[in-house]
Amino acid sequence: MPSPSPSSSARAAREALAVRLMHLRMDAGLTGRELSARCGWHPAKTTRMQKGEAAPTDADIRAWCAACDAEDQTADLIATARAVDSMYMGWRRLHRNGMRRTQEDFTSLHENAEVCRVYASNGVPGFLQTPAYATALMQRITDFQGTPDDVADAVAARVARGRFLHQGNHRFVVLLEEWVLRCVIGDAQVMADQLNRLLTALPLVSISLGVIPFSARRVIWPLEGFYMFDGQHVVVETLTAEINIRQPREITDYAKAFRELGRMAVYGIDARRLIESAVRSLG
Repeated sequence: MPSPSPSSSARAAREALAVRLMHLRMDAGLTGRELSARCGWHPAKTTRMQKGEAAPTDADIRAWCAACDAEDQTADLIATARAVDSMYMGWRRLHRNGMRRTQEDFTSLHENAEVCRVYASNGVPGFLQTPAYATALMQRITDFQGTPDDVADAVAARVARGRFLHQGNHRFVVLLEEWVLRCVIGDAQVMADQLNRLLTALPLVSISLGVIPFSARRVIWPLEGFYMFDGQHVVVETLTAEINIRQPREITDYAKAFRELGRMAVYGIDARRLIESAVRSLG
């Protein structure tokens, strides 16, 4: 069974905004060409916005509402459009000035959450990373994206999140695919140090760490990695974008998926054995 696109909620929100704009035009008794003429732009622009193919700017919404004699809806529509825009954030856009700011924003999410549930299918979560592992990973991401290189500052911001394992009432529930233990980021020494960092985290009362073995009988397929903050906000990380999900129905689906993934994981001494085996494999 294929997994749904993690951008589905963002797409649905864009389409819902487009429908609101179309209904506003229709309620005003205007055709697309008439609205376009009042707004002073080409009819094709109206068509693209009504189909959800083009995101309206604040100025576009103001012009649209004015053309429909519906200025009272301007503020709400602008707020909605901005919320939609923040749901799907391309990494190149987020990292246009480097990665540090994004890391600081993620720190705020952790700081304000009591319980963070993490499913990691492609790398160790940031708050458990060693500086060397974080550097190797983030340097490759920067090179791949072709964005400004502020890796040293970004790494410092990322690994600083590890303090939440020891401060306050924060709790972390982490599920790692075994592949994360076996994939060598950096070199063998960097990876060995990272795996030993996981071993030191196992006894902490603030964290529950499970590993889904290669041998597990899958009750749910591997997914994109995601973070769930207090069951109210899910952040999904894809190759090209960060997707923020706040729709209750979709959050319920992610919570269900996390429970199913957790059923396949091993914990305690069994998780330790898998990590220690990965360390030994590095020679």
